[in-house]
Amino acid sequence: MKLVRVCAARPMDGHRVQLTLTDGRVIERDVGPMLTGPIFSEIRSNPVRFREMRVEGGTLVWPNGADLCPDVLIWGGLPPAETASDAA
Repeated sequence: MKLVRVCAARPMDGHRVQLTLTDGRVIERDVGPMLTGPIFSEIRSNPVRFREMRVEGGTLVWPNGADLCPDVLIWGGLPPAETASDAA
């Protein structure tokens, strides 16, 4: 099973983002609940800072060093388990 990662991102209103994944899917996520802790404080409160996101290493990162776990960003947790048909 090949890992699915983010290959492009477009900020939207609020803390929503449109993600293009390496498997071709395009999904939308509200990342607001994921922006916790001091490193995300300016990103949460300043829309200009939020929009400074870029894709690096298959996930979202910001210039201040903040990033999001790609599995949580894409799947909301760990990726789905590999099935027998995937392994064949």
